[in-house]
Amino acid sequence: MIATRRTFLSASLGLASLAGLGPLVGRASAAKVDRIGLQLYTVRQIFQSDPVGTLEKVRKAGYTQVEFGGGGFDAMDPAMLRKAMDRFGLTAPSLHVAYDLLLNDFDKALAMIRTLGAETAVLPHLGEPFRNAPAWTEAVANFNRFAEKLKKAGIGFAYHNHDFEFLVKPDGVSLWDRLVKDRDAALVRFELDLYWAIKAGQDPKAMIRTLGGQIYSYHVKDMTPDGRMAAVGTGTIDFASIFKLDSVAGVQRYYVENDQAPAPYIPDITTSFRNLRTLLASG
Repeated sequence: MIATRRTFLSASLGLASLAGLGPLVGRASAAKVDRIGLQLYTVRQIFQSDPVGTLEKVRKAGYTQVEFGGGGFDAMDPAMLRKAMDRFGLTAPSLHVAYDLLLNDFDKALAMIRTLGAETAVLPHLGEPFRNAPAWTEAVANFNRFAEKLKKAGIGFAYHNHDFEFLVKPDGVSLWDRLVKDRDAALVRFELDLYWAIKAGQDPKAMIRTLGGQIYSYHVKDMTPDGRMAAVGTGTIDFASIFKLDSVAGVQRYYVENDQAPAPYIPDITTSFRNLRTLLASG
């Protein structure tokens, strides 16, 4: 199956250049292609030392959208980052915002979100202290409060999964099931990391059907046969079958991410962009 998909991607990429997808892309598929972005955590090592230069490289790799996360971006001057984005023709529809920042300095978080031009704030991770029923219940209650305050400011809210939410099961109930049940479904959406869901033994298509219309974005990274992360289109995940459910999911963004991308990073994100573009263009 891997060889077949790689053959398909190589053949399709031979037909379509970055500027010339025309015949391959219908109206719906073109809209999907226009929503490809890069989660900047993928290039965090070079972003931290050279944020402006890294944004320029990301744009040259083909991306027009980014999602801020990692690399110390939240300690940088957001106005400086926005100026660089505007210079290179990049937008940031969403960004990752730490739980503690939303809890303890909401106004600072909101100012950063607005300066970077984001429409959605994504909570990216919760650490070990939250992996018990009482702490998790308190956190989910705060998710609802964050989302309500953000909505009043015209900003959406989503939660990004890893694998622990499915694997940690206090009293026999997973953290994920508790989150789905206790969140305010009108306010708290999801950034579904397909790799981590599959890593935890979940069926993303079943999740999409259950959460119909509540998935803001996908994090898209592939998986090697032995479970490691890989560039999109070079592994075993059947993205094509997942993307057939996009209208059910309600997904608005497709963010390439590879936490384990090899240095110098840009070749890896370029491969992912081209392969994801082809997958979406053919869907």
